[in-house]
Amino acid sequence: MSRLILFLVAKYFQNGSVQSVACRPFALRYTSGWGKGVRSVSVKKARAAPSWDHIYKFVKHVPRGNVVTYGDLARRLHLRGGARVAGYAMAACPNGRGIPWHRVVGAGGRIRLREPLAALQRKLLQTEGVQFIETRVDMARHLWKGARRRAKHKTPRSRPAR
Repeated sequence: MSRLILFLVAKYFQNGSVQSVACRPFALRYTSGWGKGVRSVSVKKARAAPSWDHIYKFVKHVPRGNVVTYGDLARRLHLRGGARVAGYAMAACPNGRGIPWHRVVGAGGRIRLREPLAALQRKLLQTEGVQFIETRVDMARHLWKGARRRAKHKTPRSRPAR
C-alpha cells in the first residue's frame, strides 16, 4: 500500500524520483475509498509543528521559589488558544534544555499532572522552597508577578503663563 502511495505522489509531481518526493512533508487525502479504486488524490503541504521557543524562554525567567499559572503565561505572551495552548507547550517541553517545567501550575496553584509526574513536580517545587497548603501551592507567597518594569517618568512640561 505504501508503494502505491509513493507511486501516486511521484506521478502527481511527474518528476519520476520517488525518493526525492518521499522526503517532502506532504499529507495525502483520498476522496474515494480504496475498495472502489482511487479516483482523485489531493496533496497538501503538511503543517509544521508549532514553535514554542518563546514560551520556553519566558518560563526560563521564572525564578526559583516562584510559580506561574498556565493562564498567566498565556495572558502575558498573548497566546491565541489561552491556557490550553500553554499546557500543550509545557507537555511538549524538550528534555535537556534546562526549562523549569515544574514552575508552571494550574489555576489556584493546583498541580494539573497525573500522579507519577505530579509527585515529581511537587517534590521539585518543595526543594525550591515552595510551600503547599494541602495539595495546592500557596499562591499568595509564590505567584510570580513578572519582571517589574520601571515606569518612565516624564518631566512635567511647564505651561506658559497666561
